[in-house]
Amino acid sequence: MNKIENSFLNKDQFGDDFLWGVSTAAFQIEGAHDADGKGSSIWDVFTSQKGKIKNGHHALTACDFYNSYQNDIDLIKELNIPNFRFSISWTRIMPTGTDSVNQAGIDYYNKIINSLLASGIEPWITLYHWDLPYALEKKGGWTNRESVTWFSEYVAICAQHFGDRVKNWMVINEPSVFTGAGYFLGIHAPGKKGITNYLKAMHHVTLATAAGAKIVRNLVPDANIGTTFSCTHIEPATQSAKDVEAAKRVDTLLNRTFIEPILGLGYPQADLPVLKKLNNYILEDDLNNLSFDFDFIGLQCYTREVVKSAMLIPYIGAELISAEKRNVISTDMGWEVYPPALYYVLKKFNEYKNIKKIIITENGAAFPDTLSNGKVYDIKRTHYIQDHLEQILKAKEDGLNVEGYFVWSLTDNFEWAEGYNARFGLIHVDFETQQRTIKHSGLWFKDFLS
Repeated sequence: MNKIENSFLNKDQFGDDFLWGVSTAAFQIEGAHDADGKGSSIWDVFTSQKGKIKNGHHALTACDFYNSYQNDIDLIKELNIPNFRFSISWTRIMPTGTDSVNQAGIDYYNKIINSLLASGIEPWITLYHWDLPYALEKKGGWTNRESVTWFSEYVAICAQHFGDRVKNWMVINEPSVFTGAGYFLGIHAPGKKGITNYLKAMHHVTLATAAGAKIVRNLVPDANIGTTFSCTHIEPATQSAKDVEAAKRVDTLLNRTFIEPILGLGYPQADLPVLKKLNNYILEDDLNNLSFDFDFIGLQCYTREVVKSAMLIPYIGAELISAEKRNVISTDMGWEVYPPALYYVLKKFNEYKNIKKIIITENGAAFPDTLSNGKVYDIKRTHYIQDHLEQILKAKEDGLNVEGYFVWSLTDNFEWAEGYNARFGLIHVDFETQQRTIKHSGLWFKDFLS
């Protein structure tokens, strides 16, 4: 008997109030890139540039969720998943990012929300999942301090139109990833590089997170408001002082830099000196405007990183040792499969005394999936989910704050710079025909939630 049939896991072990869901993002699933008045986002432009996306893939159609949302919502219901996280495309609502509102975009998301509610599925909106309007990027994007105002205007429109039915809101998704990859390394949209771009974007995104949350609180008084952070368990390669200090700097960068100002603790400049350069962009009232008392914090954890000292690496003096070099089991993303990382991350974030509730808002794995005779037997993904749920259960039994788990993702989708090469879905998508096939992992999750 294999582990799937023999797993000791039972939904009831997590408690009646534990939240179960699945997560998606607009740009990765919707397609319909210019339909019904939608404007261009930075990812629309980035993916059109040669050499930016693996194999030249683009998201013009993606999973065609824009046209097939009802079918996918039916599949969510079939899988017994009670909560669905999806993001709003800013350029469907406001094609140029500011000023004019596109009624067709409002209508589209109203249809999704109404369909979810009619199916007994709770909608969870992410207001920003990386797809900044390109018209605003031409004005500097997140490096422009005006981005806080632009975002605030957009959030107000969403809250006014959807807040009567949507109670669960996530403001900004994984700021460390889209600022680091998009404004420092240049490997994600908009493709900018350099420490100045990164620090400006970092500060403005953090200000926008708090500003957006305050707007939702004002316009949707009974809203359940959170925001999400990418987080990774960090370990030093050795116990040498140099490696330990290097790991501390990487941990500060990846796990602390964005959440601590939101919690009212300020930027962790003492442990990562390059952050002192932020003082060039911090105005008088900024420190008071960085924080917000969120109802929950979403954590998104997939792996661990092992770090060694590398003083020639600018700003952090550290280097990540890849899973391949360490000869450990990894996913198609090159990420080590290390379930205890989730427990350690929960333990770390539980040390913050002013987080009310923690929800795992993304966790999942990309593996090579084969559709054979109408089935996808993705045993590795099923084991990955089971093993990480065991770590959550261990955390709960140890008294740690964790009150929900959302799988990434519902369907295979456009995985940013990886294109369609990395499949994360509980549901297989044939991107030529848009045919959906529930994978073995999806069937296991369905049985687990029943």
